[in-house]
Amino acid sequence: MTAWQLRRATPDDVAAIMELERSTFTTDAWSEHSMLSEVRSEHTYYLVAFEPEHPERIDGYAGLLSPAGAAEGDIQTIAVAPAARRHGLGRALMLALIGEARKRGAREVFLEVRADNPAAQTLYRALGFEEIGVRPRYYQPDDVDAIVMRLIVPTPETTVA
Repeated sequence: MTAWQLRRATPDDVAAIMELERSTFTTDAWSEHSMLSEVRSEHTYYLVAFEPEHPERIDGYAGLLSPAGAAEGDIQTIAVAPAARRHGLGRALMLALIGEARKRGAREVFLEVRADNPAAQTLYRALGFEEIGVRPRYYQPDDVDAIVMRLIVPTPETTVA
């Protein structure tokens, strides 16, 4: 099993993030400008994941919007390269974002997930997220519904392992 390292994303990572973004979210990828703005914002926390022997290659990234002191956070995005899937990287990224949300004071974390992505839904449920609503036709141009999920941020004693 690969031991990925996680670190805070910087503007220098945006080109590599965008390669993964465009290959993962082919029809509804974010723009490079939007991603750069997110990575630079004081209200967000973006991580990249890489293998120590290949630090130039990003195998995953994830982002959280959680202004310090706000009671709520939002998982903005997460993507894992196909070769790195099903090895725990998505879980590691999510746990790191949840931990950061807790540090920033969030008591709840929300996310939207495509209704046609059962693998992601399974991961989020395993981490304690529950479905609280549906946004019809949210993902465009594909007309795919978004399932809205919420996690009550666990205290350190009850954190999912």
